[in-house]
Amino acid sequence: MDNLDFQEKSFDVIWSEGAIYNIGFEKGLLEWKKYLKDNGYIVVSEISWLTDNRPKEIEEYWANAYPEIDTIDTKLSIIEKCGYDLISHSVLPESCWMDHYYRPMLLRTNHFLKKYKYEEKAKEFIKMGMDEIEIYEKYKEYYSYVFYIAKKV
Repeated sequence: MDNLDFQEKSFDVIWSEGAIYNIGFEKGLLEWKKYLKDNGYIVVSEISWLTDNRPKEIEEYWANAYPEIDTIDTKLSIIEKCGYDLISHSVLPESCWMDHYYRPMLLRTNHFLKKYKYEEKAKEFIKMGMDEIEIYEKYKEYYSYVFYIAKKV
């Protein structure tokens, strides 16, 4: 994601849903900016804190899973610092997590385990997903994915 083979200024819009974390929020905004035409838009979803204060358990979980998680205000500052004008941002509702991500994932669990012959790595992968669901259900008021829409200045 940080070595893309596109011409500079070739896109009107770059849309990265749940993937900018692979190279980091700020790095992605900076790296991808060159691919946007003047006045082009970037649309990214990024895991973000919804509150300034959180229980230690959820802080530690995300510090290990994705240390770049931060508050919406900090993400907005990064967007501006990287040379974009914020157009809008919105928090994804719980239904996006549960109905469109976690429940479909749960429905495929048995098929996945069977496909990989119940190997330890497959079981570990499923356990990580189950742990993530449990954490989300327990702490969903503290974090979510947020869509950020910005225009290249």
